[in-house]
Amino acid sequence: MVPVIALVGRPNVGKSTLFNQLTRSRDALVADYAGLTRDRKYGEGRLGERDYIVIDTGGLSGDEAGIDSHMADQSLTAIDEADIVLFIVDARAGLTAADEMIADHLRRSHKKVHLVMNKIDGIDEDSAAADFFSIGMGEPLPIAASHSKGVHQLIDLVLEEFPGIEDFDVEPEEPGIKLAIVGRPNVGKSTLVNRMLGEERVVVFDEAGTTRDSIYIPYERFGQRYTLIDTAGVRRRGKVHETVEKFSVIKTLKAMEDSNVVILVLDAREGVVEQDLHMLGFVLDSGRSLVVAVNKWDGMTPDQRDDVKRELDRRLNFVDFARIHFISAMHGTNVGHLYESVEEAYASATGRWSSNQLTRILEDAVATHQPPMVRGHRIKLRYCHMGGTNPPTLIIHGNQIDSVPSAYTRYLENTFRNVLKLMGTPLKISYKGSENPFAERQRMEQAQNAKRRQVERGSEKRRADKMDAKDRARGKPKPLGKVKLAGPNKRKLKNKARTI
Repeated sequence: MVPVIALVGRPNVGKSTLFNQLTRSRDALVADYAGLTRDRKYGEGRLGERDYIVIDTGGLSGDEAGIDSHMADQSLTAIDEADIVLFIVDARAGLTAADEMIADHLRRSHKKVHLVMNKIDGIDEDSAAADFFSIGMGEPLPIAASHSKGVHQLIDLVLEEFPGIEDFDVEPEEPGIKLAIVGRPNVGKSTLVNRMLGEERVVVFDEAGTTRDSIYIPYERFGQRYTLIDTAGVRRRGKVHETVEKFSVIKTLKAMEDSNVVILVLDAREGVVEQDLHMLGFVLDSGRSLVVAVNKWDGMTPDQRDDVKRELDRRLNFVDFARIHFISAMHGTNVGHLYESVEEAYASATGRWSSNQLTRILEDAVATHQPPMVRGHRIKLRYCHMGGTNPPTLIIHGNQIDSVPSAYTRYLENTFRNVLKLMGTPLKISYKGSENPFAERQRMEQAQNAKRRQVERGSEKRRADKMDAKDRARGKPKPLGKVKLAGPNKRKLKNKARTI
């Protein structure tokens, strides 16, 4: 089996830094800020041919209250799931009461525990280690996670306790449909994630900004694999001040790009605000499929619900391809129907159609409503083929494609969407000018004709010069032809020339 390693310890002892080192990634947010990690974060790592799974957890301080108690529950769950626990302590801070409390809990868990002393760079290791022998967890393993010092030796020592796993061939699992949950802070994203998973997987607390990092959660439902991505709430730019929150926003935007389908969560009690529209803009720019979930629908009066629906019709008319669900993440109302729209949107975004089928749809659309005339000539759209998926991109070839009006492009988008039954995904149409297959031959013929005319002109000049030479030899005067005269005596010179 693949061993599962949990990282536990006080806040700000370097657990997330070690997580990034063990997984060779930058998935976990890292900052000089206590309590940055709040949810369990899973990552995969490999040493040689040996695979392992790492769980990053929030810090345990021993006096958890409020949101800290929820973070502690996440850490305790990670300990239960793990095969080995790495108990991280701060060599610079020394032994604290919180360290003793964590050590006491780990002893009662009957898990295999390694005491890891982090931040040893620049200090005497022996003096720092002496302080931690009193908690009875053996000799501390010294590392400096931020500089990768001792990390390789640490994981090598941990994996020695799992003999034979280097011969265990693990087939990589497909991530399935990647599903990102996005929205403003405190609209119920984490509550929706837990409801969709059927467990308290992420921290939920009545405080804006509870989630600070993007949490990737793979799971399976009715034989279909998913990877659910819980993201941090995105506020208006003017309200984002902390550096940690700025990194959280970047992680959210990256999660959108990494997903197949985005569920945008709105707060029914607040309606559609400007930041919701900005988030929609991000989703459309990324080209990802979209499902809209209007949360906190429970407890609203019929009049209030009618007002919300009218506002949605008015302000979200530019994403009329997206399904809208009215849900209660807390009570689970209509949450199951989200999966139907997610799978429908994913199938539309990743579908493929033959050039023959797309061209027939284009020809029918043009026959029903022809493109406009431009400078006395009709725009001609000849054939269509696929240019990509997620989102579906169609490339149409024709003449005068730079003059196709945006209104006609929207007409074609609606036609393709209706015929192909696309739902939940944006559709992109691009144009490409059709090249004349005989253009190169015509250019060669024109060059040959020009060269032939040049040769003919040279031959005529040589014949004329030869005739002039014969006439002079017989005593005949050379014909004047056109005489170009200049100067003040121009008229006099022209009369003289006529008498010669």
